[in-house]
Amino acid sequence: MGELATAVQTYLREGLAESCPSVAWETEYRVGGTPVDVAGFAGQQGYLVELEWRRADPADNTAKLFRHLDAGEFDGEQVTVFQVFTGYYDLKRGGVSSKRKNAEFVGRVGEETVDSLSYTAVDFDLVPPKRGGRPPGDWETAADAVIESLRGEIHGDQ
Repeated sequence: MGELATAVQTYLREGLAESCPSVAWETEYRVGGTPVDVAGFAGQQGYLVELEWRRADPADNTAKLFRHLDAGEFDGEQVTVFQVFTGYYDLKRGGVSSKRKNAEFVGRVGEETVDSLSYTAVDFDLVPPKRGGRPPGDWETAADAVIESLRGEIHGDQ
């Protein structure tokens, strides 16, 4: 991950820890050997936040997570997966790319297939720079909107 992606990941964890203090948050949580950007746990409820920055195949992330969940990785726990998509997946003519549509489809199928799973796609109003590019000056404002969106979903679970 690049420097900005790591900063955003940390910012999201810290913001979620402040907004949802009943949940224990960490970065780079491993699910079946696969790192999840941000994860939080409260009792029998887990929250997995996967940040889709510029991935060529974001459906692969959800498929791997759901495969591990289906295999009993979180036996007895409810798990909510938030797949956060940056503006990289937005089309100039409106709508979103087929890469994002495919990932969301996998998310919906996973949710329908795995009883203990819920899935939510989340917009992140930020177009990440290419490697070595300058970070947008307003990334924290965009990240705050993501935190607020996640907070609303998390408090709805509790």
